[in-house]
Amino acid sequence: MNPRGTAHVDTFARDHLPPPDQWPELRFDLPELRYPERLNCAAELLGGPPGDRPAFLTPAGEPWTYADLRARVDRIAHLLTGELGVVPGNRVLLRGPTTPWLAACWLAVLKAGAVAVTVLAQQRPHELSTMCEIARVRHALCDIRSVDDLAKAEIPDLRITAYGGDAPDDLLNRPAPGTPYEAVDTAADDVALIAFTSGTTGRPKGCTHFHRDVLAIADTFSRHVLKPEADDVFTGSPPLGFTFGLGGLVVFPLRAGASVLLLEQAGPRQLLPAIARHRVSVLFTAPTAYRAMLDGLDGHDVSSLRRCVSAGENLPAATWRAWHARTGLRVINGIGATELLHIFISAADERIRPGTTGVPVPGWHARVQDEHGEPVPDGEPGLLAVRGPVGCRYLTDPRQREYVRGGWNITGDTYVREPDGYFRYVARADDMIISAGYNIAGPEVEDALLRHPDVVEAAVVGRPDEARGQVVVAFAVLREGAERDAGALRAFVKSELAPYKCPREIVFLDALPRTATGKLQRFRLRAGGLPDGRTEDDRERPGVTRTT
Repeated sequence: MNPRGTAHVDTFARDHLPPPDQWPELRFDLPELRYPERLNCAAELLGGPPGDRPAFLTPAGEPWTYADLRARVDRIAHLLTGELGVVPGNRVLLRGPTTPWLAACWLAVLKAGAVAVTVLAQQRPHELSTMCEIARVRHALCDIRSVDDLAKAEIPDLRITAYGGDAPDDLLNRPAPGTPYEAVDTAADDVALIAFTSGTTGRPKGCTHFHRDVLAIADTFSRHVLKPEADDVFTGSPPLGFTFGLGGLVVFPLRAGASVLLLEQAGPRQLLPAIARHRVSVLFTAPTAYRAMLDGLDGHDVSSLRRCVSAGENLPAATWRAWHARTGLRVINGIGATELLHIFISAADERIRPGTTGVPVPGWHARVQDEHGEPVPDGEPGLLAVRGPVGCRYLTDPRQREYVRGGWNITGDTYVREPDGYFRYVARADDMIISAGYNIAGPEVEDALLRHPDVVEAAVVGRPDEARGQVVVAFAVLREGAERDAGALRAFVKSELAPYKCPREIVFLDALPRTATGKLQRFRLRAGGLPDGRTEDDRERPGVTRTT
């Protein structure tokens, strides 16, 4: 801890960090990672580039220069700490589509010494309520188009301030000083953000990260692997509520003095024309999107691209080779984690080996170990263990002991380290479902299904899928006499959870497969096996109804 102490007046986040003996070992091997004791990462990200350079671009409207961005961030920070009463250390929820204003709000919260809690615009009231309960959130800045679900969450004492609307009390319409805002003198190890990730038990985990951590991901992966230039134009699909998007679409371009095209809609159909129109040079998206964009390449000019980054799920060698054959571009594969903020294993240019993730990013260390924490020989599968300048620190969560063992972060992935030092992905080592780059906890979907009055039992697993990596499949047992209506059940789940978590297929059963002691046999569900030894080929047998 910094000897001068925290700048936080509200010390909830610091007070609820895990005990230091449960932290991973932190390594600051590179000179650029030895940050000063006092550090405000927002001030660092905003302070370098000339004011007349472009910072944020949108599909329509004038670009924001760095001078524009600084002025708007300072104006929001004045409002936060003045009229809205936010003090250093308060948690501030941020919610909305990916826009310059959402990014500006994030920077303003950090510059004001508060703690940013950025969530997805897709998330539903039940999810929002849980996250606000865990992080004790009392302030929110929300795009006017995303206010309804947040208001429906009925979070106690939450003060919601909308932006982007016409009302006089809208954040952007309130009178505020036009003077520069002096950044709060935060400690480098003050909590800057809490990022929520799905847990395999269904309850989200709040990952706390410090001001120095925000710069560390830029000064490791971005600086040494991505190697951006000031003239680069970034864009991508991950929302800012995911740390993959936060790093790739805010932290990395600002750290490099580059510009970023922020897209509210960033699916494959929107990305290709946006790349052509804005001469995008650095692209962040998931393997699913690279596969989907292959068919549209002939109709769009992507010659401006020089860097393509893939993360969120494993990048198949076939996808890498197909993209390279069509574009001449070598996709930079990587693995990251919300717990570690961004990518820690990767490779670029001639160092890329299709079918592998890469090697530890400079500043990071990785190994493959067994369940007892002992390294396994090269060529044998085991648990991926990582350590570096950023580490897992869950907010008041006993699962800290599961993720951090013996000073290493255990990511939940099974890997093989090849004799030449490259790391190759094998599978998830836990029950997490990864679909199109989204982490989906099966128990969370099960809980939503069980909130339906007709559902007696539910089990959710991931099924391999060529296009999305995995898809969510739900198995449900209904109360006697209830109609097996998959459409109604899917609609109910969509009202409870973000749409990407909704099952792609629902299988109605008379009973779930269990052991003699009553334990659910998920392995049989994953393999297509059903109760009493039946398989998918028995889908017409009594007691089984499959529908997609």
